Amino acid sequence: MTTVESTDLATAWQQWHDEREQMLAEPHGWLSLTALHWLDEHPAQYPDLPGTWRVRDADTVEITASAADGIDVPGHGPLDGTATVSPVDGAPGVLVGVGDRKVEIARRTDSYALRLRDPQALTRTAFTGVPTFPVEGRWVAAGHFTAYPQARRITVDAVVEGLQHFPTAVGEVSFELDGTPQTLVALAGKESGLSLHFRDATSGTSTYGGGRILRTADPASDGTVTVDLNRTVNLPCAFTEHATCPLPPTGNTLAVAVEAGERSPLRPDLER
Repeated sequence: MTTVESTDLATAWQQWHDEREQMLAEPHGWLSLTALHWLDEHPAQYPDLPGTWRVRDADTVEITASAADGIDVPGHGPLDGTATVSPVDGAPGVLVGVGDRKVEIARRTDSYALRLRDPQALTRTAFTGVPTFPVEGRWVAAGHFTAYPQARRITVDAVVEGLQHFPTAVGEVSFELDGTPQTLVALAGKESGLSLHFRDATSGTSTYGGGRILRTADPASDGTVTVDLNRTVNLPCAFTEHATCPLPPTGNTLAVAVEAGERSPLRPDLER
């Protein structure tokens, strides 16, 4: 029997899901990645890219190109000579224009990389949506957030071997699934709210092996927070081999199968 509550849940989820897919399919979004190149101090050229690129010092990347190369650097305009940019560790990279493509210059700890974002990437042009589990009320839990006395910077590994990320853990969220207590370390959201990055018994089978993320609203003053696992999403690395996603914090593995939210996406780039 369909209830008003379940209808409202599905309607709100569908609107959220539609917006999520629109965001993924943006011309220079995560589905547009076609290459990942790690830089060093030596000026180098890369396939399908004009100019030369190198790490100049601990904080800057240097780009050298002629006007004919058509490279547009933020703050410089069309480049004819040399320019520098200073990406911030863990933050979105600096986007440099090359025709209808964007080159993202990203910093990860003390390393720098170029990520090429091309609207004609197969992962974008062949995108037909993200597979999901059915929306069910059983996956909406009343959670409780317990803040740490002080937020702490933790270290997690990445999908790229040898790379690490350093997110901020702010506390723990506890909730129940089918009567079984669960607890996850909560990371600070990008602008607000909490980020629950976890693996579960579906990871590596029906969902991406590197885990998924659920973003929640800010907890109420008494610590209550809604944990709606129907809105669990894949990280960018589930869609492309050119991402550098973090892995979940130690201990953030649920023994149950969370058959909610996004499933493993189709990978047309791996079907060739």
